[in-house]
Amino acid sequence: MKPNRGTLLYLIKQHKKMNKFLEATKLLDYQHPSLQNLIQEKGWTQLVDSEKVRQIYNFVRDEILFGYNMADDIPASQILKEGYGQCNTKSTLLMALLRAVRIPCRIHGFTINKQLQKGAVTGIWYRLSPSNILHSWVEVGLGGAWYFLEGVILDKPYLSALQRKFSHCKTTFCGYGAYTENFANPVIDWNSNHTFIQDKGINQDFGVFDSPDAFYAHHQQRMGFLKRWIFRNYVRHLMNRNVREIRNGYGQKLKET
Repeated sequence: MKPNRGTLLYLIKQHKKMNKFLEATKLLDYQHPSLQNLIQEKGWTQLVDSEKVRQIYNFVRDEILFGYNMADDIPASQILKEGYGQCNTKSTLLMALLRAVRIPCRIHGFTINKQLQKGAVTGIWYRLSPSNILHSWVEVGLGGAWYFLEGVILDKPYLSALQRKFSHCKTTFCGYGAYTENFANPVIDWNSNHTFIQDKGINQDFGVFDSPDAFYAHHQQRMGFLKRWIFRNYVRHLMNRNVREIRNGYGQKLKET
């Protein structure tokens, strides 16, 4: 039985709607040779969709170390080259790799309370940092549902070291890049579920955007020129050093520019 005109129009509309979640952009530069070579090397295109999501998610979570880049709005190819990232930059790379293997995804924007950065940044620099930090997570469309993938932020060696350092804490923990009510066993593994590691710090919701480019066109981290320069050239290096010191028990090294 052939579908009627109304059904056909609906299917065409849904197809166009989902296609926008597959597009390459300036930041989602998944046609870059470095991303294409990685995808070929890993064999991700040969997998079923759920396994594509799981393996790419695990790669970005654990092979791209937790650390602070120069800016949020840098392309996926640069994030892959640097080998580290935080919530916003890891989201960009995750989206680029997912779209490259035809998995639709979008970005959800927020701000989070700066308290969850305490420990990574300390002293006067913590006091001078903005109260609200720009934040995002990736939402992946699979099987008619949208899954929230915030748990990609902290690599497992870093999180494990953090749990060991604060072994007395089993429930709510805030600091060093985490804010969760289940510190002993946060939901960071993806198996057709939402994953979270910073969501308890959210204090403002900006909604969903088709791409990080669209998100940053409307929202940027509020910071004056001088503070921004100090962060990019000094403070983030201190934060990355603090993160490395936590992770060092596992022999991991954060590549610095």
